[in-house]
Amino acid sequence: MWRRGARQKPSASLRFDLLGPLEGRLLRMNAPLPADLPEAATAALLHVEGLGVAIARSDGEDVRPVDGVDFAIAAGETFALLGESGCGKSMTALALARLLPDGGRIAAGSVRLGGEDLLALPEAAMRRVRGGRIGMIFQEPSTSLNPVMSVGAQITEVLAAHGLRGEAARAEACRLLAAVGIPDPERRLQEFPFQFSGGMKQRVMIAIALAGRPRLLIADEPTTALDVTIQAQVLDLLAALQRREGMAMLLITHDLGVVARVAHRVGVMYAGQVVETGPRAAFFATPLHPYSRKLFAALPEAAKRGGALDAPVGSVPRPDRHFPGCRFAERCPAAFDRCDEEAPAWHAVGVQAVRCHLYEGVAVPRPLVATLAGAVDTVAARPAQSVLEVAELAVHFPVRKGFLRRTVGYVKAVDGVSLRLQPGRTLALVGESGCGKTTVGKALLRLIEPTAGRLWLDGERYDTLPVQALQPLRRAVQMVFQDPFASLDPRMRVGEIIEEGLVALGIGADHRARQARVAELLERVGLSAEMRWRYPHEFSGGQRQRIAVARALAVSPRVIVCDEPTSALDVSVQAQLLNLMRELQREEGLAYLFITHNLAVVEYLADEVAVMYLGRIVEEGPIERVLGVRAHPYTRALLAAVPRIEGVDGAVPDGGVSVGGSSRVEAAGGEVAGGEAADGGEVTGREVTGREVTGREVTGRAVVAAESPGADSTPPGTIMADLPSPLAPPAGCHFHPRCPHATDVCRIRYPEPADLGQGHRVRCHWPLTRH
Repeated sequence: MWRRGARQKPSASLRFDLLGPLEGRLLRMNAPLPADLPEAATAALLHVEGLGVAIARSDGEDVRPVDGVDFAIAAGETFALLGESGCGKSMTALALARLLPDGGRIAAGSVRLGGEDLLALPEAAMRRVRGGRIGMIFQEPSTSLNPVMSVGAQITEVLAAHGLRGEAARAEACRLLAAVGIPDPERRLQEFPFQFSGGMKQRVMIAIALAGRPRLLIADEPTTALDVTIQAQVLDLLAALQRREGMAMLLITHDLGVVARVAHRVGVMYAGQVVETGPRAAFFATPLHPYSRKLFAALPEAAKRGGALDAPVGSVPRPDRHFPGCRFAERCPAAFDRCDEEAPAWHAVGVQAVRCHLYEGVAVPRPLVATLAGAVDTVAARPAQSVLEVAELAVHFPVRKGFLRRTVGYVKAVDGVSLRLQPGRTLALVGESGCGKTTVGKALLRLIEPTAGRLWLDGERYDTLPVQALQPLRRAVQMVFQDPFASLDPRMRVGEIIEEGLVALGIGADHRARQARVAELLERVGLSAEMRWRYPHEFSGGQRQRIAVARALAVSPRVIVCDEPTSALDVSVQAQLLNLMRELQREEGLAYLFITHNLAVVEYLADEVAVMYLGRIVEEGPIERVLGVRAHPYTRALLAAVPRIEGVDGAVPDGGVSVGGSSRVEAAGGEVAGGEAADGGEVTGREVTGREVTGREVTGRAVVAAESPGADSTPPGTIMADLPSPLAPPAGCHFHPRCPHATDVCRIRYPEPADLGQGHRVRCHWPLTRH
């Protein structure tokens, strides 16, 4: 921790300059704003006042992760709670449902739902409230689903508690699975959680939460594990249910794009307190608190490629600390002496409210200015030699039925994938959940044995080596798994988890040297060295992911397979991790296979990108070509589904979708347009070769009017049809049932790869290109 010298309060003319400029973000919306806080509180379905949570420690002292939280949510309203991991967001949600961990208690405040004080109810009455009047979507589906019960049994269990049993309950469970985008729901009702991908497990959790038709839905990172297309579907589903049922929703998320799409009001939380609240449009136009502005500055995007992200220094202070002044003071670039000594009061600034001394006597904040481009790293030339290469990789899982468990088919999770990883470069593998991305990563490390294909490390084949001879591979190639809780041994301390790989591979002179390495790694990923003595369950989801990254870095690998490493991280910690990964790659020449559904991270970090669909690569090449040209309709659909925030000039980022407001969206680069416009009219365009893609000549652009949160609107190009089952993929091009440009040849023959130049390849009969 560092301490500043004596400073004076900035003059009024300089205060907002000291706050730091925002990264050119503005959200223009025509949605009706909710009422201000006093009126909203009067008509609130949920009213939280002075909520405080205390957790007893063994030394008799209390830890206060939530310390005086106030907010209200009206029926039909979505209140988004933002903040870093460890700020107390999830603990606030658990307190509302009285699901605190052992030793935890509600130390102060009141929670009223529909006028009834939930804190005064006996536990028997509270059990009827949970799952009925209050539904909850937890952050980590793997730890929330029962591993020994089928998915259907877990959904019907909730339905039975609310009076629906038998065949009617099974039919409703099937409908819920289909509603959250799980293909072949009849069959998957019989399967167990381990047979689902991370994103699909999250969809099952959403189905369970919605089964009781709650009046208040608490959604703790509900889209963290979802790819962009399913995320769009789930957000639309939640919005539709909210409108139909008049349901209030507390949305806890670190994704500002999701907040911009669905929230009515926003609250920013830091170190157990809410530090800023306001309507959605006002918050995105002018975030007030220095912490809020730092969250925006930490967002990755293509414009920041090659430079470091402006992440807040340090980490959230421990909840057992005493704060005489502002809790953000030690990390704030605009702090002065008063911030250390006096806790700030609430200040009203227009329709917003903020806890910050800088706004004392301020009615209207100074307009924001765009940040000047920072220093850009020199990008190394692409090396000729690959450190790791895979050719025609296939992983097929047998499907067995009957008493004798005979094989009746194969799930072709990976079906002929070829990739090359170069030292010092990042290859991003993107696609929907269930397309086989994680299976590729595990097969590269031979954690799953490939069905077919050839694997090389430094030019040496290792796919034919026995398991006993794979120790050099284990040191050279490491993996960061998608679910940090499932990949960390709950019986081991964090220091032991990180040190385990060093011991197994004989790295480090002695125990003291290994301990020093553990401390160094924890500090590098933004944690304290003293945390080595804790167990995984004592950390938030984002902190556990940082521990998993530290474990992968411990043995100094040359290749890291990153399976959704930032999915559980808030934007500031994500920025710290991305800066760390860039720094390590530059210093040590690491190669990354970055498996993700976060296309903003791909735009910022990746050098090459491969788009995967139903076990096959459908488009690949340099990042500028793939995301610029977007030759495959599936690539365009993925980009169209990403919720984005408008630029300050009102322009929509290239390939993106405006969130809110009226905007012009180019349907397909001006050449080919897919699907239909939002108002039901045709979106049109011409395929560059002169052939008519859909049997008609089409021209022009689509003008799409985005609507307010909760409106029946779908981003243009978003895929709404279900992902086909890999057990029985469609004939011909696998994407043709969901493609607006499909013709007869697409239904008959799988397309051969087409070379578009500059290393850009696509598998499509009618590739879309730009002039």
